[in-house]
Amino acid sequence: MPLVLVIDDEANIRDLVDTYLKSAGFKTLTAADGVSGLEAFKASRPDLVVLDIMLPMMSGPEVLSAIREVSMVPVIMLTARESDLDKVSLLEAGADDYVTKPFSPPELVARVRALLRRSGVGETGRSAATPIKLDSLSIDPATREVKADGASVALTVREFDILYELASQPGIVLSREQLLERVIGEAGYAEARGIDVHIRHLREKLGDSAEEPHYIETVRGVGYRAMKRGT
Repeated sequence: MPLVLVIDDEANIRDLVDTYLKSAGFKTLTAADGVSGLEAFKASRPDLVVLDIMLPMMSGPEVLSAIREVSMVPVIMLTARESDLDKVSLLEAGADDYVTKPFSPPELVARVRALLRRSGVGETGRSAATPIKLDSLSIDPATREVKADGASVALTVREFDILYELASQPGIVLSREQLLERVIGEAGYAEARGIDVHIRHLREKLGDSAEEPHYIETVRGVGYRAMKRGT
């Protein structure tokens, strides 16, 4: 069973999430502050982390930053902040998803399942799909491994999924809304800006640029497309 680490200082929320995850068949660990949460992460290496943004001793974004230094494990942030700017800042920090409080526990469980499925934990995912070669970039959907010029590139679940969708149809323009639907399954994910953040991270990690694109091209007013497929 996948292991989910829940880090939240509010006991009622922590216990609620823990109960729903266990009833859905997950193993769980819980922590009530950022420091103990990070220690639990290092000791247990969970398959996914549910992380509150407001924590004592060490904030959620600080914990996320420490996690991202060593792991691309899926992270869902819990936030009471409503503005898109705050949500985009979570994506900038490396979060894969977020849920705004108050939230529906079944919805959170569904998001956990979706992220784990895409990350390949307990699922076959795209393992039967053919690896993609995009110029000097190779993308293996079975191992979810990406290499640029032979060097491994560490991507989050969302970043990999967006790259895979674009590379699967080189030359075809996909709108932000199409990427939202295919990768995340719903709109409202900080709307188009969430996709833009992930694209920017992808370009940084791949050594690409918007001005002189080698892998991902921006089509103004529409969306993005992968450049030509290599041989």
